[in-house]
Amino acid sequence: MNDTIRSRAALLLAITALSMFSVGCSKEEEPQISDSARPVKSVIVGGPEAGGERRFPGRVDSTSKAELAFRVPGTVKTVHVREGDVVEQGQVLVELDPTDYEITLKDRQATYDRTGNDFNRAKELVKDGFISRTDYDKKEGEFKNAEAALHAAEQDIKYTKLKAPFGGTVAQRYVQEAEEVQAKQNVMAIQDEDQLEIKVDVPENIVTRVDRAGRLEADNEQVPVYATFESAPDRRIDLVFKEVSTRADAATQTFQVTFLMEPQEGMNILPGMTATVVAEIGVIQEDDPRFYLPVSAVTADAGLDPFVWIIDEQAMTVSKQPVKVGRMSGWNIEVESGVEPGARIVSAGVGYLADGMQIRLMPQREQAQPRADEAPNPIDPEVEEAVEKAEQEAGMDGMSGMSGMSGMSEMSGAPAADTE
Repeated sequence: MNDTIRSRAALLLAITALSMFSVGCSKEEEPQISDSARPVKSVIVGGPEAGGERRFPGRVDSTSKAELAFRVPGTVKTVHVREGDVVEQGQVLVELDPTDYEITLKDRQATYDRTGNDFNRAKELVKDGFISRTDYDKKEGEFKNAEAALHAAEQDIKYTKLKAPFGGTVAQRYVQEAEEVQAKQNVMAIQDEDQLEIKVDVPENIVTRVDRAGRLEADNEQVPVYATFESAPDRRIDLVFKEVSTRADAATQTFQVTFLMEPQEGMNILPGMTATVVAEIGVIQEDDPRFYLPVSAVTADAGLDPFVWIIDEQAMTVSKQPVKVGRMSGWNIEVESGVEPGARIVSAGVGYLADGMQIRLMPQREQAQPRADEAPNPIDPEVEEAVEKAEQEAGMDGMSGMSGMSGMSEMSGAPAADTE
């Protein structure tokens, strides 16, 4: 009986072992991540410009604006308007003390009268031969000089009153009453707020596909453009193309495009304000896909050729992928080729990696967006702390020297929305 029990127990153990082996074989083997794996942050490459929209920072300006100045020097006698006042064309804005110019006008008037009388007598005398033709010409010249001087004095009197060249709003006043001003010194700024315009800087890859009338060269269609403001982000204001510059900015290599905008009810939009201009240019980008990655995701080799680290999510290893980059936009950089949508890219910690190195992904955490005037940190503090910890545990202190392979300093920008 004991032999029967032993036989049944052996059979049960064999069946159990066989079932466990079958279950183990049915499960997909997962990569074993060592504790010494390099910690990194990552980002998933999204589609090129979701929705076919491009956003540009714009600045509001007035279509008609002028810096006003007197054409003659003098002392400010009266300032008739204040900043923000609405004025009409021809309205007097500022007056100078005209006393000195009135005295000059009287002197010029007396000279004009005297020379006029002398010239009239000379006309009679030259007929009778009592004076020579030379003397007559001299009297005529003196009279004409006096006449011109009189007209100049009359104009100077008119120039003591500064008038609005067009209807608009007083934007800024630079002088006070009793203040001395020089000719051509700016006294007041005036602008017309009934017709506003927004100016944006556009990269050349978009300008080359749009003609000077704001239409797509291939389809002769107008590019839809609208503006939004921070005070009313859900309100879209349609813009009308006005003009595009044909000379690139020397520093940014962008072209200035100007759009017209009508005044909006319920919104006090003033020149100098900033706006976000959205251009629906999906047609342009269908055959020219471009992506934006964090600046910290792109590094370079010893030859200064840019590349990114592609993550193999099955083996949890990285491999170098050369890319072609374009212009920078804030904390992001344009990648023209070399990556595909859906690929996972290392976004922080790139200076510590090598081909085939095993990595582990760091959990996503909320991080404050750096200010525009704030310099980027050389290395993400969170990544640096995790790397130092891993090096201490695995004895990999020498690995940090590999950061010199990048050929450039690593910049750590604000994590993108898809960062993991």
